[in-house]
Amino acid sequence: MPIPTLESDEHRTLRDAVAALGNRYGRAYATRVAAEGTHTDELWAEAAKLGYLGVNLPEEYGGGGGGIVELSLVLEELGAAGCPLLMMVVSPAICGTVLARFGTEEQKRTWLPGLADGSRKMAFGITEPDAGSNSHRITTTARKDGSDWVLNGRKVFISGVDIADATLIVGRTEDARTGRLKPCLFIVPRETPGFGRSPIAMELAAPEKQFELTLDEVRLPAEALVGDEDAGLLQLFAGLNPERIMTAAFAVGMGRYALGRAVDYARTRQVWKEPIGAHQAVAHPLAQAHIELELARLMMQKAAHLYDAGDDMGAGEAANMAKYAAAEAAVHAVDQAVHTLGGNGLTQEYGLASLITAARVARIAPVSREMILNFVSHQTLGLPKSY
Repeated sequence: MPIPTLESDEHRTLRDAVAALGNRYGRAYATRVAAEGTHTDELWAEAAKLGYLGVNLPEEYGGGGGGIVELSLVLEELGAAGCPLLMMVVSPAICGTVLARFGTEEQKRTWLPGLADGSRKMAFGITEPDAGSNSHRITTTARKDGSDWVLNGRKVFISGVDIADATLIVGRTEDARTGRLKPCLFIVPRETPGFGRSPIAMELAAPEKQFELTLDEVRLPAEALVGDEDAGLLQLFAGLNPERIMTAAFAVGMGRYALGRAVDYARTRQVWKEPIGAHQAVAHPLAQAHIELELARLMMQKAAHLYDAGDDMGAGEAANMAKYAAAEAAVHAVDQAVHTLGGNGLTQEYGLASLITAARVARIAPVSREMILNFVSHQTLGLPKSY
């Protein structure tokens, strides 16, 4: 289906090129890799070779010199082809952005070229078993021991730790002036002593696996701390806003894929005299799903442009709204697609049923829709908090 857009010619050209790559792999590839328990190494490598994975990273470190606008476009088109790369949300979008904005020169030289060309990956560890949506309850702590840092704590639902060279861990350090704990970010290489991982059995069928992490007296050198110890919160949200935008791109792409399959089916499936798509009971819900996806994409584009322009406050509001809208649109599109196909919508042949679980992830992660509604009601509408 044509994509009405306000994008530049360069962005439309990028969309076409990424779509061509995605269509060479497609949903069957992603499904097979997940079933085999392997990884999307071939697609990752080809996307990297074409410069798509590092399109948002600075040119001086091997990136494309673009921003989250371009990176979200890449992920959306891969999703629309049925083969999204979840690690794009984590490695170049969150970790790459944080390092590019706040990392030391040594950290940038060490990590950004590899993140840009796909030869290295970095996971992101913030969620904890007892903290949930309340980041103020994060209990992973970092204490100074001479010039080293020593980390202790647990993380849960951390994507791709097994294929990441390191994990960007969100911990808390004590403020010497107030005694209060403040967030800080640390680069923890995968094989660091005391850094353990165990897989979490998930109903979700995806190439990227989820892990619980344990940090037991993990000793890190001083240079593992990212940026300024006193700017942890700013650095944290520099990564969380791109995460929300990229999640929106993931969801929009998924919704577009499901809707495309349903529209193709509705055009050709004939039960009575006309194809079923001629009936308004079938056509109108699909049209509504298309409208919702287009609206979600517009908010996602707004959020990405605000972020790339350096408007962190404006981007925070728009990124949350985009993630909310895209998740709802994706869930609706997938549900309607499955319903349009009837029994065929539940078969492996058409590959839509597995998206029912996948689409709900966008409602839950990286932040629930209820917490987004809290954000909007408090930050945008100025209503009082209940917590």
